[in-house]
Amino acid sequence: MLRILILASWFLALSIGALADQVTLKNGDHLTGAIVKSDGKTVTLKTDALGTVDIQWDAIADFSSEKALYVQATSSKQTYSGTVKAAGESLAVVTPSNQTVTVARSDVAALRSPEEQTAYEKAQHPGLLQGWTGGVNVGFGLTAGNSQTESLALGFNAVRQGRRDKITLYTTSVYAVNNAPGAIPSTTANTIQGGARYDHDLTPHVFAFANADFMADALQELDLRSVLGGGLGYHLIKRDSTTLDFLGGANYTKENYTTFTRNFAAGTFGEVLMHKFGGRTVLTEKGFIYPDFSDSGEYRTELDFGTVTKLSKWLGWQTTFADIYVTNPPTGTKHNDIVFATGLNVAFAH
Repeated sequence: MLRILILASWFLALSIGALADQVTLKNGDHLTGAIVKSDGKTVTLKTDALGTVDIQWDAIADFSSEKALYVQATSSKQTYSGTVKAAGESLAVVTPSNQTVTVARSDVAALRSPEEQTAYEKAQHPGLLQGWTGGVNVGFGLTAGNSQTESLALGFNAVRQGRRDKITLYTTSVYAVNNAPGAIPSTTANTIQGGARYDHDLTPHVFAFANADFMADALQELDLRSVLGGGLGYHLIKRDSTTLDFLGGANYTKENYTTFTRNFAAGTFGEVLMHKFGGRTVLTEKGFIYPDFSDSGEYRTELDFGTVTKLSKWLGWQTTFADIYVTNPPTGTKHNDIVFATGLNVAFAH
């Protein structure tokens, strides 16, 4: 009886291994597992022993799949589904109707499991409420005793990245008070800003954008600044780990101060950078200048810098710095407003 059980276990192990996808490397190594995806440069294989590994496409001698995969060809722009066997410089895809389609290895744009294909198709045409990523930031400070201060920093940012467009939403607020008897001013910070930007790719590198930004700053006597604009941008770098965009256009600015109001047309020129350090920290930076078209000596600049470091899947630590400079603020107020805030970041995805 024991011999029968051992033989049954041995045959079961062999059958499980036979059902796994097989990958043979050019150096003779042999791997088994489940092929997850490939971008034509690397192949992601999920194994029991090694976990998920990425294998260089050029290092693979041949491979075969026991379950159907989706093969996307560059030249024909077609996607074929079926079991795949790669040998030499071509892939043979056996479709459910038992037809064989041959695709050159150099012509493979992508290789996906059924789960990856479903996620890919969903990403091509997401609903307006789908595909959002971002986070909520909260920072709070309190002192007591010889000093009596309270400060609260709140922020929200969200990005929806589509196949050819992107929507960005943001808002930040800093409020601080000095409760010490006789403190002047008792309110030491009271600013809020927010906005939205829509980008649409016209070519792989050129995109059009439209933006709306708003700001209020009680200590600069700014009740509301509204900026509506648009223009063209250029993707100088567009990778998962790093993006760098340059933008140029025009805007209409309306500023309502406590003592006066002014409206004018202005330019919009700037750059936006994002870089990921490993899998835990994301750095963002943007710098813009808005020259007044009606008065060449007047302008506004904005510099924003921030980092988010993941502490867990949903929790992180965020640091932000902003410097807003205006050449012609109301009399008695300063040109610069500098905001620094740090606190917890709660990430979300939908």
